[in-house]
Amino acid sequence: MNILGISAYYHDSAAALIRDGEIIAAAQEERFSRKKHDARFPKNAIAYCLKEAKIDLQQLDRIVFYDKPLVKF
Repeated sequence: MNILGISAYYHDSAAALIRDGEIIAAAQEERFSRKKHDARFPKNAIAYCLKEAKIDLQQLDRIVFYDKPLVKF
């Protein structure tokens, strides 16, 4: 099972890919954008994770989004 986890829209957006319970790849968006604490959608981090796992979006079984609403309010 391939699971992509995403955190975005506040401090340090990131993505991680887990396959059968093992971390395959993880990255923060700021590593690609060179913008400290980049909160934008982590499109580059996602692309990196998919490339490292040698899969495309269609091969993902789940996509999860981390959100803690109280932090935003």
